[in-house]
Amino acid sequence: MLEVSSNKNPMIKEVRSLYKKKNRWANKLFIIEGIKIIEEAIINQIEIKYILFSSSYIDSQEGKNFYYKIQDKAHIVKVKDSLFKSLSDTENPQGVMAVCQFNIRDLAEIESLSNPSIFFLDGLQDPGNMGTIIRTADAFKIDGIILGQGCVDPYNLKVVRSTMGSIFRVPLYSCHNSLETLADLKNKGFNILTATLEGEPIYNFDFKDKLVCIIGNEARGVNPKILHMANKSIKIPMPGDAESLNAAVAASIIMYELMKSRI
Repeated sequence: MLEVSSNKNPMIKEVRSLYKKKNRWANKLFIIEGIKIIEEAIINQIEIKYILFSSSYIDSQEGKNFYYKIQDKAHIVKVKDSLFKSLSDTENPQGVMAVCQFNIRDLAEIESLSNPSIFFLDGLQDPGNMGTIIRTADAFKIDGIILGQGCVDPYNLKVVRSTMGSIFRVPLYSCHNSLETLADLKNKGFNILTATLEGEPIYNFDFKDKLVCIIGNEARGVNPKILHMANKSIKIPMPGDAESLNAAVAASIIMYELMKSRI
């Protein structure tokens, strides 16, 4: 086990660098923090570069138990408490974090799936919404999520934390041109759906065909050019007085309705 106490250690510098999106994507690495999500990463056979323990945590009984459980899964690093706290994104860190590898998936994979259900996020900006949508997609067996232009990075630590490990199971795809990607999928036989306030009630729609459902930006909704491209617009009827639903809540309801039609 390596012990580190200096800010100048290359490993510590790398962890700090991963708080910036450009560094995460340049190195295909991201940070996870806490026992539960590290266990999820191991279960899902995610490549872990190294795991950092704070000195006090690895010396505790709980820390020792976790260390013995995972010591053969990745390179283990013991970090002095003050240094670990400076690396952590939480106010009261548990005392363990890891650096993991991620892969960029090829959008062509979607075409090979049998009757897939895909969600497309159009400029979604809130990390909590992104994390909730990924977690719900995992719960309802959605086949993948495409991240359109302007979306928050799914490997942002706040997003990762809110997925509760689902980020390791839901296929995520990134595209550089939302309109071109959607046009290509439409040409290949996908139904393109948008969730709007003016659409057809969701319970009138048959979700059994292969489809891409678009969830728009929290403030602006779906890009008008994408709305124009869609095959159909759907809405969630709301008999109450609220004008609209949170993006993640709307996506969750649609995913549930989709799942009901396919089981």
